[in-house]
Amino acid sequence: MTTAFVLGGGGVLGAVEVGMLRALLEAGIRPDVVVGTSVGALNGAFFAADPTPTAVARLGELWQELSGGDVFGGSVISRARTALRTGTSLHSAEPLRALLDRHLPATFEDLAVPFSCVAASIERAAERWFDSGPLTEAVLASCAVPGLFPPARIGDEHYLDGGLVHSIPVGRAVQLGATTIYVLQVGRIERDLVAPTRLWQVGTVAFEVVRRHRFAADMAGLPAGVTAHVLPTGDTAPSLREDLRYRDTARVTARVQTAYAATCAYLAGA
Repeated sequence: MTTAFVLGGGGVLGAVEVGMLRALLEAGIRPDVVVGTSVGALNGAFFAADPTPTAVARLGELWQELSGGDVFGGSVISRARTALRTGTSLHSAEPLRALLDRHLPATFEDLAVPFSCVAASIERAAERWFDSGPLTEAVLASCAVPGLFPPARIGDEHYLDGGLVHSIPVGRAVQLGATTIYVLQVGRIERDLVAPTRLWQVGTVAFEVVRRHRFAADMAGLPAGVTAHVLPTGDTAPSLREDLRYRDTARVTARVQTAYAATCAYLAGA
């Protein structure tokens, strides 16, 4: 039996994955492979480097650093200056690069658990999976949210956020031979989608349809003998507006704790 942890994307909502990881480890569940996209690539890489309760606690501390640090920092004026200078993004990728360099091993080969992450190639309009070589560059590519961070360049290609091509990459885990899959998702799929009634909702709802359809197809097409557990966030009142408040980190600690409790309860009854 091969166990995979699949960590989906979701920006600041990705804090819930810390609580889920803690609950999984306390239940004695360990992965043979870890797969991540976008912020799930960040969480997944940290976990794959050291899949222990101590390391998960440090990941929780890292989220506090993300909350009060420079990754999404800067005033409105400084973000406007960055946008004018780059023409493509509100934030520089350098603070995130520095954070990853401080906390991650140099290469995929240095990780304790096999790990892969995905990014969207601009030139090929296709997914690109990374599972070897320099780790920071691959995670940066997977986290390159359009408009927030500049496209990440690796070799002759430029990459955008992996969530554009795989919001929750269950299919990759199946390709890697997983028979038991734990899906760490940020709560978007727990929300009912309804037709937009406001202008600001149109793009958000449309993008959510794009994000969800591949996950739904992957889940519907699971091969015989493969079991997938979609872990709950415990958030009973999520809002699509949260996707627009990407710098709102006030609820990081609460999200971690709520997801931990909800996942513990789920695993106890699984």
